[in-house]
Amino acid sequence: MPRQKSKNNEDFFSSVYNVTMQIPYGRVTSYGAIASYLGAGSSARTVGWALNASHNTPEFIPAHRVVNRNGLLTGKFHFGNTTTMQQLLENEGIIVENDRIVNFVEKFWDPLSELS
Repeated sequence: MPRQKSKNNEDFFSSVYNVTMQIPYGRVTSYGAIASYLGAGSSARTVGWALNASHNTPEFIPAHRVVNRNGLLTGKFHFGNTTTMQQLLENEGIIVENDRIVNFVEKFWDPLSELS
């Protein structure tokens, strides 16, 4: 189902992009952590939609640094092919095995504690 374009969606997506651009090189966060930081804790899926749409923005949004709450690369299908997301993460020193970040707890960046 296509999402409806509204000012609220655009504002939320922009907020997601702002947080995502602050994730440090070599670190990752989760869709839910971004949603919680934005005061929309039950909107992890909407964060995913925003990051999927980020590939159409003129500026680089490091969407590859956002994974699910278990460290799984659930968004890998939105990067042109199924290996690009893993390659981008590995280029930053993140170890990925079977589509899961091995050192997820160590590499996790929590915007609630880092940006507050």
